[in-house]
Amino acid sequence: MSLGRIEDFALERYFARWEFAVEHQLSASDVEPLTLAEVLALADADARGRWDALTLGYTESRGLPALRQEIAALYEGISAEQVVVLSGAEEGILLTMLALLSPGQHAVVVTPAYQSLHSVPRAAGASVTRVPLLAERHFVLNADDVERAVTRHTRVIAVNFPHNPTGAHIGRDTQRRLVEIADNAGAVFFSDEVYRGLEYEAHERLPAAADLSATAVSLGVMSKSLALAGLRIGWLASRNAPLLERVARLKDYSTICNSAPSEVLALIALRAREQLWKRSRDIVSMNLQRVTAFIAERPSQIDWIPPRAGTVALPRFLDRDAASVSTQLAEHERTLLMPGAVFGADPDQFRLGLGRRDLPLALERLARVLRSTPGA
Repeated sequence: MSLGRIEDFALERYFARWEFAVEHQLSASDVEPLTLAEVLALADADARGRWDALTLGYTESRGLPALRQEIAALYEGISAEQVVVLSGAEEGILLTMLALLSPGQHAVVVTPAYQSLHSVPRAAGASVTRVPLLAERHFVLNADDVERAVTRHTRVIAVNFPHNPTGAHIGRDTQRRLVEIADNAGAVFFSDEVYRGLEYEAHERLPAAADLSATAVSLGVMSKSLALAGLRIGWLASRNAPLLERVARLKDYSTICNSAPSEVLALIALRAREQLWKRSRDIVSMNLQRVTAFIAERPSQIDWIPPRAGTVALPRFLDRDAASVSTQLAEHERTLLMPGAVFGADPDQFRLGLGRRDLPLALERLARVLRSTPGA
């Protein structure tokens, strides 16, 4: 294992350069964040009492028991003891991959993906086979491709649906097939479910992977569908007790425990989750209509496969390079666009975020750049 020499995280380095130097986000993967006052206004009597009496000391390593109980309620067959609360989804990915993989072992990862899902396994000494979602297939995952990628050394199969950055989704039959492939291979099915709750149609919400297999792991976070990225609260849910125990022991070397205020605020938000999910879906739904119209007005400049769920899509410029447009937007229009190359996607693709309320202004600025610079 050589985390000290892990490759740079391209997306996070790009954000570090531009995120707080611009006025508008056109590529954000989260939803318009709530204010502290808005969260506290949602508190029931128990949670408000916890907030008012909160002391700023260390917290329980596996997470506040009441918070773990609330997280467990998101699943059909998970108890509070089968949840570990972590510092965002990133820590969940890092510690799970380190717990499962070592040199000589193998991971299968559906890509494009959040870079941790394939960079951390490589840093742990494992080999990685990427199974790509292709635009020419409308970003539809074929489970047979995943099965063909499995070897006798495979220990993890990692997926993310609803998908970032394409907005793709899978059906229940595909999900169950993927779980079976992992179980038959003796591998852990690692399911990044951070956009769960942001399906455009309620019937398209998948069961949690942790409810489908005794060894699968579901990754959740407050950042995306619940619009509270600043809390830095995520979790792992699984009936795989040995894995969760290993993760908990590795956490002793990372964050040790979670932020006490963040845990109580997360508890408040989760108890009001239906209200917050609706807020997020309403914002995304309105912005999806705006983007659909924007792209329809520019058939010679932009094409896309409309997303099926989540907060993002992966359109492509038909007449120019996405990195060039992104640089012009940032430098001249104070607006952030994410080139697809940051995800290992094609140079003409870019991630488009649907979760921010300033999207109309950001689209106006993109339109100005497209008008002011000729295409290829």
